Amino acid sequence: MSHEKPAGDRPLTTALAEAAGMAGHAPSVHNTQPWHWTVLPDALELRLVRERHLSVLDPEGRLLFVSCGAALHHARVALAAEGWTPVVERLPDPAQPDLLARLTGLKHTGADPEAMRLVQCIRVRHTDRRPVSDEPISDAALNEIDRAATAEGVNLQILDDSQKIELAGAAQQAAAVEADSPELREELAYWINQGGAGTGLPPEVLPAEAPQTTVPTRDFGHPGSLPVGPGHDRVAVYGILWGTEDEPDSWLRAGEGLSAAWLAATRLGASLVPLSGVVEVDGTRQTLRRMLSGLGFPYISMRLGLADPTHAGPAHTPRLDVAQTVDTSAVRGQLG
Repeated sequence: MSHEKPAGDRPLTTALAEAAGMAGHAPSVHNTQPWHWTVLPDALELRLVRERHLSVLDPEGRLLFVSCGAALHHARVALAAEGWTPVVERLPDPAQPDLLARLTGLKHTGADPEAMRLVQCIRVRHTDRRPVSDEPISDAALNEIDRAATAEGVNLQILDDSQKIELAGAAQQAAAVEADSPELREELAYWINQGGAGTGLPPEVLPAEAPQTTVPTRDFGHPGSLPVGPGHDRVAVYGILWGTEDEPDSWLRAGEGLSAAWLAATRLGASLVPLSGVVEVDGTRQTLRRMLSGLGFPYISMRLGLADPTHAGPAHTPRLDVAQTVDTSAVRGQLG
């Protein structure tokens, strides 16, 4: 396609490079950021990075693909905010299994105001593992979060009270299974407090003590430094993100759906915390399948609520430098 830039706008290559950089803000399991982007004259390619794959916790790569799917959605939002609409080819080349997506066929359709708002949400989105406030999230907000996920081809099932207790039991069981694995504890310890390497979970984003929650949060092996406070998650809402397939392309779309739901929640002032432990253990993942009446496969569970207004937001997790995640060598002379 033509490399000319629309009147008053910057070159396509600049928009692609900036979208890849914005994708670095995406959430990923244990903040592993397992993605790498290649900027081409008229396309953007997303590859996974095997070295940042949690091979013990996530041997089949479900959460690896979910993480990269979240980055893919972030990049799409950033492009839409700049007025570019791509054709998204997911897993386009069987001979390159690490090539997860190619954004190509870009047309300039005018900046999308909603995407521009979501780009602002990308910048402020964070994970707050502390209890939410006692004010319940509205049904209207839940419906909007649901619609955002559904637009990406995944489903969000909000759990009733009995299912919430069942989820709590599954989370406890998964935690017990994982606590018995020295290899998993070693892998988790590696990704906690990476010492400024740009990945992993520093102490300031981890609770100083176990929060009072209906569904237990992950035990990271040692306490962080984030003060928790006396609140309890009594009014928190729990959900399961699911779909009808259990294949790499569906895991990728699950990540896109998670990103869309999370950005919608952020725009509405709601807190979303993904709970991946229950899908990491085969037995508890089957429990979630039964909760879905066997209609599909669970990709991740989540807690939704309104952040406690008395708490300042926790620190943002560190990010890799853009130069480590985005290759612009093919367009170096074309960037505006």
